Amino acid sequence: MSGLSVAFAGTPEFAARALAAIVSAGYPVPLVLTQPDRPAGRGQKLTASPVKQYALAHGLAVAQPERLRTPEQRAVLAGVTADVLVVAAYGLILPQVVLDWPRLGCVNIHASLLPRWRGAAPIQRAIEAGDAETGITIMQMDAGLDTGPMLLARSIAITATDNAASLHDRLAALGAQLVVEALAGIENGTMSARAQPEAGVTYAQKIAKSEAVLDFRQSADLLARRVRAFDPFPGASASAGPLALKIRAAHALPLAGEPGRLLAAGTDGIVIGCGSGALAVTQLQLPGGRRLAAADFLAGHALPAGTCFDLPGSAD
Repeated sequence: MSGLSVAFAGTPEFAARALAAIVSAGYPVPLVLTQPDRPAGRGQKLTASPVKQYALAHGLAVAQPERLRTPEQRAVLAGVTADVLVVAAYGLILPQVVLDWPRLGCVNIHASLLPRWRGAAPIQRAIEAGDAETGITIMQMDAGLDTGPMLLARSIAITATDNAASLHDRLAALGAQLVVEALAGIENGTMSARAQPEAGVTYAQKIAKSEAVLDFRQSADLLARRVRAFDPFPGASASAGPLALKIRAAHALPLAGEPGRLLAAGTDGIVIGCGSGALAVTQLQLPGGRRLAAADFLAGHALPAGTCFDLPGSAD
């Protein structure tokens, strides 16, 4: 058992992986902060976050304040002593009084190579932009948006087949590994922080559902990246009149055709013309349905030659 007391703040599976690594490494965790239970699934049943589920299963104290702005909301911290607060995809802004609460400050696990992709959706934005690599940065938190000095950073390649889910899982594993390394360095005094570079700052804005509607006037390369970036959420979408589809897997082809026009439909995919190139859709989903390979979809749903997919903002 380590002598370093590590409180934790996080919500989704990405954060639960890190919490599990901290517990497995022998650090005492006096308090776990996570978001309140939220409705989830088709029945919209109140569901505990993955972090809460892990914490309760391992006998850890859990608090779920809606915010941490007022003394009343911060009462959950009263009487709790922590050397470090590790934060991973918590979903709440920490005011300065909370940043100052642990004896050695707050450490954040961020899913990018800072200063690139500060902000809410670094995994998706890296794929969308066509980045060749991304990674994990462990940083000391300050009052800015992912602006604190860096303790550790490690990169991984983004493959041509990575979507947000697969890249998330690899980064979650890397984040869990690196935060334990950082805590060991903090405990033995060998971990030093360095300021983030001033050059190369980009911001990963939160994904809006409206972004998921594919505009076939854009390049097929960009649309293929967006399909991967928005899988599983919110899921790239396209419609042809009353037919609404989630596009779950696609790649670009060096073909020419009218943007939005169906160029081919067969076992290899549904090929749609774009502003440059064409998009070959190989996996899709109807509302409320399951993911289908293009061949399975076409077995039950005919797409006539010349079908035109809607272009966002165009007249009917």
